[in-house]
Amino acid sequence: MAEENDAEEIEQENAELNLHSVGDMLRHAREQKNLNIEDIAKTTRIPQRHLESIETGDFAALPGRTYAIGFAKSYARTVGLSEVTIGSQLREEMDDQGHSAYEPETSGYAPANPSNIPPKYLAWTAGGIAAVLLIGFLVWRTLFLEPADFIDEGPGAEFTESETIDGTLDGTIDPVGPTPSDTGTVTLTATETVWLKIYDEDGERLFEKEMSAGEQYSVPADAKGPQILTGRPDALTVTIDGAVVAPLGTADRTIKDVGISAAALLARTDPGGSTTNGEPASELDTTQ
Repeated sequence: MAEENDAEEIEQENAELNLHSVGDMLRHAREQKNLNIEDIAKTTRIPQRHLESIETGDFAALPGRTYAIGFAKSYARTVGLSEVTIGSQLREEMDDQGHSAYEPETSGYAPANPSNIPPKYLAWTAGGIAAVLLIGFLVWRTLFLEPADFIDEGPGAEFTESETIDGTLDGTIDPVGPTPSDTGTVTLTATETVWLKIYDEDGERLFEKEMSAGEQYSVPADAKGPQILTGRPDALTVTIDGAVVAPLGTADRTIKDVGISAAALLARTDPGGSTTNGEPASELDTTQ
């Protein structure tokens, strides 16, 4: 008996609801919750003028069929009505008023819901994590990758293991100016952008940088067996106490473990293009 009474009450309630428009139903539910139209606009983040248009049934003032239905569903959720029922009835009302082709409804559309918008602190956290990962990658690359793995050799340049010179010099240019001392100061001057690494005979890094044209680096006088690694030896001018000496190599050859102390540089060639023992410069081992 109780079940029959409940069924009758539900049927009576549905019948009463069907006598009202969607706008009337939403307004009635809002008033029962003691909410004003500004409260609904603030909660749903839907412009107040659109909510008022829904309540009055002024569908022409809404941006389109899709938005009208989405707004009404969001309104219904806020005031505790069934969004399915509201959406279905609103479609019928719009069809009756000639808005059936107003705009095709997009499946799954719903207005922005504040609960679905990530808080600002999540965005800042994500940005911080990205920055930490970037810094970590740069540190890892600097500490663990071989310099030759990321030397920029310029477009079209390719190097193989057989092309790498271990302590071999190809320069045959005669020194310019007065004869320098084997204890003089060695200065490297970049003639164009070039990456290089300077280290001592124990592998301790003394200098590592991508130099711009015009930048200089003077090898410390107390450096123990200083050596160089670079992919552009032709982009460096080498001087000892201001006197230009033979270049370290050619453009298409990477050099490494090449001694750059004054004594090592002077031991490479004599003014005739030969080593001090008469051997061609290209065959000299300068790992000292």
